[in-house]
Amino acid sequence: LQVAVRRDPKDCNAWESLGEAYLGRGSYLAALKCFRKASELNPELLYSVSQAAAVEQILGQYDKARASYQEILKNKEDYVPALKGLGECCLMLARLALENFADRKAVDYIEQALESFTRAAKQRPDFSCLWKLLGDTCTSVHVISPAKVNVQVLGFLLGKNAGKEVLKKSELLVLGGRCYSTALKLMPLPGTWCDLGINYYRQAEHLTAVGSDRDEISELLAKSLQCIKKAVRLDSKNHLSWNALGVVASCSAIENYALAQHAFIKSVQAQQFNVVAWTNLGALYLTTGNIEQAHEAFSKAQALDPSYTECWIGQALIAETVGSYDTMDLFRHTTELGMHAEGAKGYAHWVCSTLQDKSNRNTELYQYNITQMNAIPAAQGVLAKYIERDGEDACVFTMLGYLYDYLHLKRQAAEAYERAASLLKNSGDTEKYNTAMQNYGRSLCAIGQYDKAIEVYTSTPLLEFHGILGLALAYFKKGLFKESTEAYEKALSVAESEEDKSHILTALAIIEYKQNKVDAAKTLLFKCSLKEPSIESLKALCTLGLVKQDATLATAALKEFQKHEKQEDIYERCLITSAVHTLQGRSVAVQRALCKAIHSNPDNTALWFLLSRVVPLYATQKAKGGVVAGNIAHVLDVKHRKEALVNIAVNQLAAGCHMLEDKKNNPLKNIQKAIHLSPDNPAAWAVLMAACHAENTVASLNNTEPKRTGLEMTLVSTVSAKTGDRNLPHSYIRALEDWCLCQAITSLQETGKFSEAEALCNKGLKSCPGSPSLFLLLRQVQCEQLLQSHQELPGSVLEELRKAVVSSATSVAAWQWLAKVYQSQRMMVGAEMCYRKSLQLASQQGSWSGKLSSLLRLAMLALEVFMANVSDEHWPSLVQEATTEALKLSPCPVAALLQALAQYHRKMGARDTRRMLERVVYQPGSPETIASVARWYLLQHLYAKDDHELIDV
Repeated sequence: LQVAVRRDPKDCNAWESLGEAYLGRGSYLAALKCFRKASELNPELLYSVSQAAAVEQILGQYDKARASYQEILKNKEDYVPALKGLGECCLMLARLALENFADRKAVDYIEQALESFTRAAKQRPDFSCLWKLLGDTCTSVHVISPAKVNVQVLGFLLGKNAGKEVLKKSELLVLGGRCYSTALKLMPLPGTWCDLGINYYRQAEHLTAVGSDRDEISELLAKSLQCIKKAVRLDSKNHLSWNALGVVASCSAIENYALAQHAFIKSVQAQQFNVVAWTNLGALYLTTGNIEQAHEAFSKAQALDPSYTECWIGQALIAETVGSYDTMDLFRHTTELGMHAEGAKGYAHWVCSTLQDKSNRNTELYQYNITQMNAIPAAQGVLAKYIERDGEDACVFTMLGYLYDYLHLKRQAAEAYERAASLLKNSGDTEKYNTAMQNYGRSLCAIGQYDKAIEVYTSTPLLEFHGILGLALAYFKKGLFKESTEAYEKALSVAESEEDKSHILTALAIIEYKQNKVDAAKTLLFKCSLKEPSIESLKALCTLGLVKQDATLATAALKEFQKHEKQEDIYERCLITSAVHTLQGRSVAVQRALCKAIHSNPDNTALWFLLSRVVPLYATQKAKGGVVAGNIAHVLDVKHRKEALVNIAVNQLAAGCHMLEDKKNNPLKNIQKAIHLSPDNPAAWAVLMAACHAENTVASLNNTEPKRTGLEMTLVSTVSAKTGDRNLPHSYIRALEDWCLCQAITSLQETGKFSEAEALCNKGLKSCPGSPSLFLLLRQVQCEQLLQSHQELPGSVLEELRKAVVSSATSVAAWQWLAKVYQSQRMMVGAEMCYRKSLQLASQQGSWSGKLSSLLRLAMLALEVFMANVSDEHWPSLVQEATTEALKLSPCPVAALLQALAQYHRKMGARDTRRMLERVVYQPGSPETIASVARWYLLQHLYAKDDHELIDV
């Protein structure tokens, strides 16, 4: 045939015959190419196209084969081989879908398969194979939930001439039995007898599940046994028939374990590599309590096929029976091999049981089984598949809700608990129903549906401790403090442990605080501390001290809290410690406490995240370290990357980073990334405003045109819109909006848009008339317009400005601005006093940047007066004093430059002058603006000394 094809490559018959030869030899790919070549040469050859589709079907390419069969049927709709092939492809796709628990997709394929086989059987009703395939298709619905089985069947199959009818699961199984009977009438094969017996067994199984008549079930099982025994008699070497006989004989309604054992052994003897029969034999031994024999049988099955899921499930059940530590690992392995109901339930059960035991969190077993193996999402995934098939198992829905709780999917948890409660409502098990309702109530409370949660809790008799607590919490969240107090007091009366009582007293203290009864709250918390104090009560006591600005109370509570060392609450511990240090005014201690905690827990993402938040607030000089902390948090925590990017941008702004330094990694780029990831975060939009302002300022300093102007009003309105969309604390919203308004006014002022800035100030003062910061900004804008006219400010205006600054007495920048105004009016002594006031405030607040800027501005003022040849030793000594203090805070090039200029003015030709100026010029990393000023003065010095060699250098 190969010679014939070579001699005449266009002979379609030769290609077709060569394809048949390859197919007979098992060379399927070669056969497929030949059949395709033949069909290309002669598209009218239906046989070649059909054979090509059949080979695709053999290769498992069912979608391609199905498309090929459909193309054939477009040309010849009654072509039986194509109809049969199309039906087989749909049946195989249905089986694959059932393996993946995609039951709805499987039902669609089953319907298509039935239509194809029925059309073929209508053309050739004398073909036994077609009726057998129809029986297989109908019986394949046995694993699907009855609620999902609504299959349209052609009227011919039901003995009608035309039309279609929708059949339920029970009707479809009965129809499958009739199809097998028709096949047997045409050709009584042993395999078909076995299939009919299995069909009767599946019918009995379905009737048992829906609770039908026992006599009918017994009759079907008897028929099943008779049919399978008939198959065994006709062909005693067929291992499938023996296996089916064992399964039916071992079912709960028959329990003929001796016959089942005999059948499974015969199946194994008939087929040496029979993994299914070995597994079934192991299950039989496990049912009868023969653990060792069961283990041997499952081990034999594992050796034959290590990927067969059911034998691993058997080993997991044995491990569970004997109490082995490997149980959970074995169940996990079954879920990795494939989806199976027993494996899914078993694994989820062990995950939930392990999570319920709070004492094992630090054990190696927990770390491996839960953390390393990613157990919670894995268990949730297999249960989500399980309920696609069986939506009537309350236990599974309860476990699924519990896992959703751990994954923080609160709404899905509520839906799962609700389904569990509805399934248990009419079950007669009151205890389980009450527990399910309590779970549902708790989840409703978690998603903010407090009215419904209260309704759910009160619909059941609340006698159990946790149920009463749930109701009390729902009342509290709803704001019904009286009812909540009564419920907590009831819970207190039934509480058994001192720890539970301490928790309840803490909750009662929180209710008292919510009602502004601070002393009562404090009394209850002290009452907790007199007993064996719980960590929660100490946290509450410390928090109360923080809220009321009581440093003594907060510090004392913190000392007690730190005695209770627990690794899992390290983040909360650091957060509270940082807050107490802030209250005490120990800004440096805030950053140090966090660094110490990170040193002990370098893998704790939350600590890195917190460090990146506190650095720009309390350790501005270490803002570059804050950037590093933010980057580490960004890498370690995938869930909170958008928040980490905001922190990185804030730290970069605090460190003075901008686009001219690094075009790819700068505050503007990072905050834009954060907004793309989380456009609803109002804080991110506020930081974007600050980043734009910073870039515009840098552009102005470099004598270039700012590119990001005119965005102020848009960004202010965006922040307001985003805060309105989210459930945020009112104080946070107020502070954020005020800050954005002040930032926008400052930006407008610096770009010379005074009328717009003044209008925005007035608008802000209308909504918040008592805001000292807005009032001060209004005065600054008005003053700036007067200063632009180069007129001397009258004393009344200066007094008004001083009052505005005094009203914002805690603002370092306000005093610095007033000093600048005084300086413009040649009131140097007044300016000095203002700078000293700003320095004092910055020192009190622990503001490093405030202290440094105040010292540099004070030095600049003194230098200006000194260089104006004012004969007063106070000013040069002030330059020296201020710059020396500044250099103690930071190796600041500006301070070094100011010192050098003071020396230059004092003794231009002195050697110290040259040395100090050279130190600034040649200092590595010194900004070019500073170096160029120092270089100019150094040249003046060298010209005066007539040192041409150094001038060239």
